[in-house]
Amino acid sequence: MTNENPELKKINEILDKTVRPFMQRDGGDLKLIDLENNVLRISYQGSCGSCPHAKMGTLMAIESALKENYNPDITVKIVD
Repeated sequence: MTNENPELKKINEILDKTVRPFMQRDGGDLKLIDLENNVLRISYQGSCGSCPHAKMGTLMAIESALKENYNPDITVKIVD
């Protein structure tokens, strides 16, 4: 991400250590779209975009990691 804001950079660092390695191992990834009013909008990439587990389990894992390591009030939304 070029010209990344500091908050998105922190979030990316957390996801790089927690969730992203598991997604990449299965041929997927995620892209951060934006963060506004404690709502992080993400887009799934690769195999995660069509995986039924991504909509539930992976989203919960992402949100849980960010609540624990970044901000307990954050919400994560998937966008296409």
